[in-house]
Amino acid sequence: MLQKIKKAIIPAAGLGTRFLPATIAQPKEMLIVVDKPVIQYIVEEAVSAGIEQIVFIVSQTKRAIEDHFDTNYELEHRLEDKGKLKELEQVRAVNRLASFVYIRQPEPKGDGHAILQARDIIGDEPCAVLFGDDIVDSEVPCIGQLIKIYEERGGPVIAVQHIPKEEISGYGVIDGKQIDERTYEVTGFVEKPSPEEAPTDLAVIGKYIITPEVMKALETAPPGKGGEIRLADAFQAMLGKNPVYAHDFQGTRYDCGNKMQFLVAAVDYGLKHAEVNKDGKFAEFIRKRAESLK
Repeated sequence: MLQKIKKAIIPAAGLGTRFLPATIAQPKEMLIVVDKPVIQYIVEEAVSAGIEQIVFIVSQTKRAIEDHFDTNYELEHRLEDKGKLKELEQVRAVNRLASFVYIRQPEPKGDGHAILQARDIIGDEPCAVLFGDDIVDSEVPCIGQLIKIYEERGGPVIAVQHIPKEEISGYGVIDGKQIDERTYEVTGFVEKPSPEEAPTDLAVIGKYIITPEVMKALETAPPGKGGEIRLADAFQAMLGKNPVYAHDFQGTRYDCGNKMQFLVAAVDYGLKHAEVNKDGKFAEFIRKRAESLK
């Protein structure tokens, strides 16, 4: 019987150089989309899929993440004194989302190395992995869709998405055999291929279900370029030994490590926000601004 997935690893130790100077003093994961940091959307996705414990892999510059999900007694006391009970509940709800663990990655040696830092917490269990850039707006949580494939197939699962040919060189790309409408058994990986070399247009997105076999492959993976241990290399080493699956998830993805996509996310979530778009005023502003630019 397969073990239920109750834990998630969120690697969040990167420098966020694409958003400098905004990320000089704050983590990129704490950049705000409307009224919540990007990292909270990621955590809420995991929790909505049944995750109970979140393991953050952080660096010494990411204390703000820990503070965000911790209890803020002073803020809660002030809100209670002022009778701001709605805001008080919003603050308390963040801390109650899950059980949180923080582990420092001592040096930047790749995403696989970051995931390995959590092996003592994860133990011999399957778990979810969600990177801190990708918000997915979907009816069923994206990571929940991957969990469903894991429960059906019993192997690790990689989130993939069809990407335009002209953008494919910015992604890892899978090759695979289609086994149902949206699911593939992976037969190969190519890291950031040219459009001509890409075996498919299915790009790897930063959400995974990993099994103990993946963690063992990471433990024995030799460092690659720049001395980094990559998660993709562990999957590659498993091919032909253990089935690895890829799932073309349903939902709208926002790459919040990309400035334009970050702004698109802010607009789309703003349009859905009851306060921001009250009486359709934000939508009307967007419409008028678009017309003025024609």
